[in-house]
Amino acid sequence: MKKIISVLMVAVCLMMAAPAQAQLHFGVKGGLNLSKVSFSKSDLKGDNKTGWFIGPMAEFTLPIIGIGADVAALYSQTELAAKGYSTDAKLKTIEIPVNLKWSFGLGSMLGAYIAAGPQFGFNIGNKKGFMNYDLKKNNTSFNVGAGVKLIRHLQLGVNYNFATLYADPNIILDGKPLTQDVKIKNNTWQVSLAYLF
Repeated sequence: MKKIISVLMVAVCLMMAAPAQAQLHFGVKGGLNLSKVSFSKSDLKGDNKTGWFIGPMAEFTLPIIGIGADVAALYSQTELAAKGYSTDAKLKTIEIPVNLKWSFGLGSMLGAYIAAGPQFGFNIGNKKGFMNYDLKKNNTSFNVGAGVKLIRHLQLGVNYNFATLYADPNIILDGKPLTQDVKIKNNTWQVSLAYLF
């Protein structure tokens, strides 16, 4: 929780340090996750799963050049699955994406943007239960995305999240822990809709 508060405070300070002419907007963002778990071990194959996310966001933009940033605090839920394995492990996290954003367009009613930046994830759900692996408490990943801006308030976007390691091995065999060098990642496509006030 302290890490979440620290990241939010840094984001707010960055926004306050922006020039006075910057446009600052707050809103709500939600959408769908289409994720696929990948394993470093060749005989384990990930399966596609759909999840969702929602939460508040803030965006500021320098009006002449269109450069700005956005930050959000999103509750995200995604099921983790591997082909041929039965599991009901759900990854429940608070995700804090901090993106550098370049907006351009045809006036205030229609525009487009491209964005990229880090994303900080904090596991608030089950820490165990995915194929006998411990889910990490937090992780950092990277986003790239693009979208359109409609009628000043709506943003429809598509984003790809390059995940880092999501789980650590904790396999028990004959009562003793067995460490295997199997890395698990959860890369995600996201489709989002945001409404800014």
